Amino acid sequence: MQSYEQFSNYANMCFAFVYLFSYSLGRFVILHYLCHSLLLTNSNMEEIIKAISNFLWGWPMIIMLLGTHLFLTIRLRFPQLQIFKAIRLSVKRDKDAPGDVSQFGALATSLAATIGTGNIVGVATAVALGGPGAVFWCWITGVLGIATKYAEGLLAVKYRVKTRNGKMIGGPMFALQKGLGMKWLAVLFCIFTAIASFGIGNMVQSNAITILCHETMAIPEWIIGLSVTMLAALVILFGVKGIARVCTAFVPFMALLYVIGCLYILFVNIDYLIPALSLIIKCAFNPEAAGGGFVGGSIILTARYGIARGLFSNESGMGSAPIVAAAAQTKNPVHQALVSSSATFWDTVVICLLTGLVIISSILAYPEISYSDGGTLTKAAFSKIPFIGTPLLTFGIITFAFSTILGWSYYGERAVEYLGGNRMILVYRLLYIAAIFLGSVFELSLVWNLSDLMNALMALPNLVSLLLLSGVVWTETKRWKS
Repeated sequence: MQSYEQFSNYANMCFAFVYLFSYSLGRFVILHYLCHSLLLTNSNMEEIIKAISNFLWGWPMIIMLLGTHLFLTIRLRFPQLQIFKAIRLSVKRDKDAPGDVSQFGALATSLAATIGTGNIVGVATAVALGGPGAVFWCWITGVLGIATKYAEGLLAVKYRVKTRNGKMIGGPMFALQKGLGMKWLAVLFCIFTAIASFGIGNMVQSNAITILCHETMAIPEWIIGLSVTMLAALVILFGVKGIARVCTAFVPFMALLYVIGCLYILFVNIDYLIPALSLIIKCAFNPEAAGGGFVGGSIILTARYGIARGLFSNESGMGSAPIVAAAAQTKNPVHQALVSSSATFWDTVVICLLTGLVIISSILAYPEISYSDGGTLTKAAFSKIPFIGTPLLTFGIITFAFSTILGWSYYGERAVEYLGGNRMILVYRLLYIAAIFLGSVFELSLVWNLSDLMNALMALPNLVSLLLLSGVVWTETKRWKS
């Protein structure tokens, strides 16, 4: 046992050194590019940001995130085996425990931010670029990501603090500050999180809702934007309890309805379900087996798109979900860690897989659907199902995008509170609400790329804390389980 612990500690130090070196180098390169971009046009600035984002979300981020998933899976002795216990714990209450919301409320808020358009459109993009096998690699990423989400949840509860107002606040910033004494990394994490909340968590989502409603129902964009803004404001201005209360009622309903709709489509495509599963597994290791409209590619390419989409979808390792896990009412960090880990199970292992099966089975059932359809692949697949197909897709995108707006508002708020104190909360909420409307009426290509970049940058300090504190996670796991 001692040799295993020594090996784990040595591995932690090696991983952390590599991450810190990469992170410092990345900061220098990004600063260099951004300083020069100030002298260039907006178009050139957008291209630079896009290039950096594409680089980080390529193999560097895949290796770092997937490597962390694998390391923590082994280091923590496969917490994935506790998933059914995690699901049971998620619906229990620990009323006398410190915290602001129930464990289920924290889980629902986390799922609200995690379950988004990536679960629908993102899966289709992975299939279009990587073939049917990408669904398999996306699913595997979700299974492994459960371990990372577990570690994030445990550290969030262990290092959380109570504010002067009696609220519980925590997340990677407190793990970095209290657990590692790296406040500078904590500050950077919060800056990246706050910026990302306005992009991928806000303007991008309201824009998706506006475009879909405008195209399907011909409603003027400003009316859609104003409606979404007002609905979100009614929730966000009430803080975490209001957000959690709405998410507790809203998220299970929207997810369940989407899952039932997908199951119905799979029932309609029942003759193609087993062939779809077989094709997904075959193409994971032999992309050429797809045939049809897919031009084929390498296993590495298929794995890359599937893994990248899975990582982006469930946000395991990004550091966002533990921010709300810290607000959960619980005395036992292990219990909340298990509850947090179930979010990745529902998001990727269940919903992304169902979406992938719907798309692949529809392609097999309707040969006129081409893999090359890219962004319209999901729409083409769902539209072939009479009555329920198109309404289900519309409902899924609108509700998933709206829930993401609610969930990310809490993440950004906690990050801003860490940076500027309680006085900044109202200012942030008002700016966040205004950004919802702006996102619905403006072109957002720059926002998209900047958001992707911020998501990648906020993951790096979080991964440092996970690796350096993995020994703490294991010690706490043994202590609270005994």
